[in-house]
Amino acid sequence: MGSRAVCIQRVAPPCFEASQVKKIKTVGPSFVNTRSNRRRSNGVRCSSIADYIGGDLVKPDIGRWLQDVEEHKAIAIYAPHEGGYEGRYLNRLKMQGYYFLDISARGLGDPETTLLKNYPVCPAHLGKQPIARWYYPPEVDYRLSALPPGAKGLVLWVLEAKVLSKSELQFLALLPSLRPNVRVIAECGNWRKFVWKPLAEIANLAAQE
Repeated sequence: MGSRAVCIQRVAPPCFEASQVKKIKTVGPSFVNTRSNRRRSNGVRCSSIADYIGGDLVKPDIGRWLQDVEEHKAIAIYAPHEGGYEGRYLNRLKMQGYYFLDISARGLGDPETTLLKNYPVCPAHLGKQPIARWYYPPEVDYRLSALPPGAKGLVLWVLEAKVLSKSELQFLALLPSLRPNVRVIAECGNWRKFVWKPLAEIANLAAQE
């Protein structure tokens, strides 16, 4: 078979007269879809002064916060997802003379046993050592005994309290009645802004009474 020679012919682009070319008006990016931009800009409005100064500042509800903590003694809080808001309310309680015990609800076990009784802990034995059992003092009573004389009380700050059952929340709501110098703050969920409610209301203790 003979080799075929391929001839490639370059074709020049067609030429148009000036009268046949349509004039295209260039539009900048600032002029594109102005109607939709106007609609979107009209939908965003500031409803209160908090939208101008930001939500990370301390709001004028600190007095009501301190009053509710002293009145109900067990509070369920709902903080925004980004965090940082609850720290400002925590500092106000610290300024009142409270000491804090931060504890996570995950892995807490029985709250009554861990907080008010000597509870056992089994260390990892790695399959070769004998299974041992160590006993720790009650978390709340041990901290109460270590408070300085000028302390106002102990605040039990429960992280991730949303994983607790209804009966466990009820015990936390009744804990200040068993230990008068204890206040309970439980993080029960998230909300758009920092809000709180009595823990007895969340645990349905008010309805049972």
